[in-house]
Amino acid sequence: MASRMTDTDSLHRFLFERYPIRGQIVHLDASWRAILEHAKYPDVIRNLLGEASAATVLLAATLKFQGHLSLQLRGDGPLNLLLAQCTSGFGVRALARYDEAVAEQSFTSLAGDGQLSVTLDNDSEKQRYQGVVPVVGDRLAASLEKYFEQSEQLPTRLWLYADGEGASGMLLQRLPVKEGADVAAIDDAWVRMQMFGDTLKGEEIRRYSDRELLHRLFNEEDVRLFERSPVFFRCTCSRDRVTGMLQSLGQEEVKSILAEQGQVEVRCDFCNRAYEFDSVDVARIFSGSVAPSGGTIH
Repeated sequence: MASRMTDTDSLHRFLFERYPIRGQIVHLDASWRAILEHAKYPDVIRNLLGEASAATVLLAATLKFQGHLSLQLRGDGPLNLLLAQCTSGFGVRALARYDEAVAEQSFTSLAGDGQLSVTLDNDSEKQRYQGVVPVVGDRLAASLEKYFEQSEQLPTRLWLYADGEGASGMLLQRLPVKEGADVAAIDDAWVRMQMFGDTLKGEEIRRYSDRELLHRLFNEEDVRLFERSPVFFRCTCSRDRVTGMLQSLGQEEVKSILAEQGQVEVRCDFCNRAYEFDSVDVARIFSGSVAPSGGTIH
């Protein structure tokens, strides 16, 4: 069996030479453990967050942009918030908010009557793009496939798996058919590739190298595997962002916290980094010498 050591914390794109079908395989290893370093989640929440983290990288890799992509799930179930973000360079971070009494429940039970949104913040454009779909099916992947169907209008399948050591995923996507192509043959190939994908077990995508995995799934197909792209943990919090958040709270509120606690401390939900502001810092923030940066710590 080939080692997966060379495929850790990576994204691999691949292409079927004879058909307009492309794919991607992603693995989060050290990057996933960095996400979990400052948060202890119940296994069911942890695994779902891992699936979302892997899916966010897969989604980002299907697009051409400069900025970051956010995958967010909000619902009225025990899982209040699931948020995973990936930059255009494959820097990833994620967090979850949930009721303390969460139990081993299905995806639909955890999310309840929820919505899944995919938001693209492109640095080159002032407006952000957002697609929203309801939570459907019994897997996060099913809701994401619905998103692709409605927003991207490209037939797409995803297989996601996560545990305490890592998170992985595979995406298959059918591309537009060129004029004169054999549509019947492409239809048949697309059905066949999905059937092969459905044989994939979670532990297999974590165990085998990407090259061996593709051979096991599609050994009768001509598949081109491209060079790997590194995936890493990256938090985009900064003191400037926190300053903008404090300015948005208002001088009265911030001074009240300062008077009560002696300093203002803001801790990043993603990386647990603490930003501290004393009375001199607060005075400077509201003196007009610091320009608002807007946004939040996220």
